[in-house]
Amino acid sequence: MKKQLLTICAGVALSLSAPMAQTVETLPVYLDDSQPIEARVQDALSRMTVEEKARLSYAQGKFSSPGCPRLGIPELWYSDGPHGVRAEINWNDWGYAGWTSDSCTAFPALTCLAATWNLELSGKYGKALGEEALYRGKDVQLGPGVNIYRTPLNGRNFEYMGEDPYLAAEMCVPYIQELQKNGVAACVKHYALNNQELWRGHIDVEVSDRALYEIYLPAFKAAVERGGAWSIMGSYNKVRGTHATHHKLLNNDILKGEWKFDGCVVTDWGAAHDTYEAAMYGLDLEMGSYTNGLTSESEFGYDDYYLGKAYLKMIKEGKIPMEVVDDKAGRVLRLIFRTAMNRKKSFGSMASPAHYQVAYEVATEGTVLLKNGNGKKQAGLLPVVPGTYENILVVGDNAVRNLMQGGGSSELKPKDFISPLDGLRKKYGNVTYAQGYKAGRPMYGNVEEIPQAVMDSLREDAVAKAKEADLVIYVGGLNKNHQQDCEAGDRITYNLPFGQDELIRSLLGVNKNMVVVLISGNAVAMPWLDDVPSVVQTWYLGTITGNALADVLSGEVNPSGKLPFSYPVKLEDCPAHAFDALCYPGDSIREVYKEDILVGYRWYDTKKIEPMFPFGYGMSYTTFEYGKPAVSAKAMNQDGSLTVSVKVKNTGTVAGKEIVQLYIGDEKCSVLRPVKELKGFRKVALRPGEEKEVTFTVTPDALKFFDDKRHEWVAEPGKFKAYIGASSADIRGTVSFELL
Repeated sequence: MKKQLLTICAGVALSLSAPMAQTVETLPVYLDDSQPIEARVQDALSRMTVEEKARLSYAQGKFSSPGCPRLGIPELWYSDGPHGVRAEINWNDWGYAGWTSDSCTAFPALTCLAATWNLELSGKYGKALGEEALYRGKDVQLGPGVNIYRTPLNGRNFEYMGEDPYLAAEMCVPYIQELQKNGVAACVKHYALNNQELWRGHIDVEVSDRALYEIYLPAFKAAVERGGAWSIMGSYNKVRGTHATHHKLLNNDILKGEWKFDGCVVTDWGAAHDTYEAAMYGLDLEMGSYTNGLTSESEFGYDDYYLGKAYLKMIKEGKIPMEVVDDKAGRVLRLIFRTAMNRKKSFGSMASPAHYQVAYEVATEGTVLLKNGNGKKQAGLLPVVPGTYENILVVGDNAVRNLMQGGGSSELKPKDFISPLDGLRKKYGNVTYAQGYKAGRPMYGNVEEIPQAVMDSLREDAVAKAKEADLVIYVGGLNKNHQQDCEAGDRITYNLPFGQDELIRSLLGVNKNMVVVLISGNAVAMPWLDDVPSVVQTWYLGTITGNALADVLSGEVNPSGKLPFSYPVKLEDCPAHAFDALCYPGDSIREVYKEDILVGYRWYDTKKIEPMFPFGYGMSYTTFEYGKPAVSAKAMNQDGSLTVSVKVKNTGTVAGKEIVQLYIGDEKCSVLRPVKELKGFRKVALRPGEEKEVTFTVTPDALKFFDDKRHEWVAEPGKFKAYIGASSADIRGTVSFELL
């Protein structure tokens, strides 16, 4: 009986296993994730109709594009933005869907991440953001932003990583790598030359090849070649007469040609303008057409997009070659296989303690101490140890404002928000508050005017309270309102808005014990700087704002951030503003980058203009001593390398972190070059009395400039100088070497 049962069971097993084996053997290649991705792409293409291939290339909803339902290839879901997963938007309009399960961790904005100069933290940031996107079912996260900080008036600088192409390139790579390990694509933006928001939809940028390759493209190149980015977002503006999102030079020649990018070029929402150009000049996926990219609607349907029925018609008429259609569809399929069809990805997590810890680390390490006394007549007030003052007054609208609201597509719906006032009250207890000024609601495209009588009343109240306070902590700066740090509009003045300069002067008139905390994504004028003992630059810190700020002000955390961009004394010192209006903001049609390669500190060095605060600057509650730098060899060959090393010691009484910066200067060159350029940095943690040696490897690549006549990178033989600095203006030592 037992033998019969075994025979029956064996027969059943054989009868069941036969069709299963057959199913495995006949599984289509495109569904078999053990197959190489290129084989899967080609197999899928071979099974698709022309109509199905064309349909991959344009949206089906505000934040979704289709797959191929007949073949079981899923759609893609996208989300803003670079520092948090945006709340859910309705399928076919810009209203919020009203979900109760879409609250996120609001991470610090990318200016803060750049100010950490910490590659490990950048990776943690990308990993945590990817996990949140994954939990929310997103396939493409629209970030990071790596456009170069050209003018402090640009409304979207807070989304980017500063003025230096090397810093932006280094910081974006670990972010992208770790984000994409979650099976969520980075969509690096805005490609390219989107360096202002005013007239962003049509301004035509003229720039030299040298500036393009040396300043504005390196971060995108690093994102593709080292970060392995799976998608790139084309920008709104024109470049040399053609819209960037379907631009032959940018997309076909450079991105997909020189850099061998195998991913998708996605429009910014509403950035496409022409069917033939979109088809032939490298656009792969069209999103948000016939809107302004954020609020406006259209009577047109999705099939009316440039890559909709007009594209299909051109294909059938033979105006678009099938190899172009297959390349475009193949890139979308590759993106789908890497994300929506990735069976190996996990489930992610949302607003977890681990994510809050990452946000806290970025917020504290990115905060920059700008001033703490002047070493002569004025003593610094920081750190403010709890118990030092009996009566602390906090003044400023930003002390209580939710700065995740407004700003355009970067706005977030945080699960928690700890305001600066909340954090300071938790830390010090004895805190009173005065608003001081009123900034109005964050309205997209409009500014709410506040009656002067209201502003006068708020200022008088703050001044009266300041007379009675032992310490005033002013928390102001910019916000996410239109014409502040906000999409689709640039700032209209370099000074602080809402009468803050006058307010700060009034407060100083009755109380000199003042710490100014600036929250912004941009440099601002500081006409009161000499009279304020201590100034802190912090950024849009997100969920954990108040706790991070309080810990830095109290000394529980030693500030270690350094500026990712220069602060000019006045706007006219800035290179984009040193020429005529055609240089910035343009004449509403055309704009010429007359400063060329001399962006940021490159300009201040070359023109011998002293900035208010230089690139790479930041103070600490301790002090660091640099030794004499040493070079491993006095010369190197075109295929060689050498090392530059320096010892750094914490000579103060508290633990701290120092960012050691390496700059390289070409002593004599056949073309104009900056005095020096950032080519390396290291963030080192040092206990009191501890000394560490920091070593940089220099290769000929660090010495090259872009030769626009030969269209190649060139390192001319000759003498070079390596600068070791605590900032671009605080050089602690130099060594010379020769390239043979």
